[in-house]
Amino acid sequence: MLRFSHDYQGTCSAGRLVVDEPTDLPDGTELELLSLDPGDWLDETDRQALHTALLESSADVAAGRLIDAADILKELRTR
Repeated sequence: MLRFSHDYQGTCSAGRLVVDEPTDLPDGTELELLSLDPGDWLDETDRQALHTALLESSADVAAGRLIDAADILKELRTR
C-alpha cells in the first residue's frame, strides 16, 4: 500500500464510502480510510482528572516549579 500525506474528504452514502475530490492518483490505488471522531475518549472521571492536572500544572508554572526538559530526557535515558 502506498502512503500519501494528503487528507481526502468524503461521506458515507447508501453504505458506501464516497470520496469526491480531484486527485492524480492512478486507478487502482488502495487507500486506507480512517473515520475521524470529533470528540475524545474521556469519561467524566478522566476528564475531571485531566482538568485537575492542568490546573496543578498551571500553578506549578506560576510558582516557578519547573524542570528543564533536557534534564528530564537525560534522566530517562540513564534508566
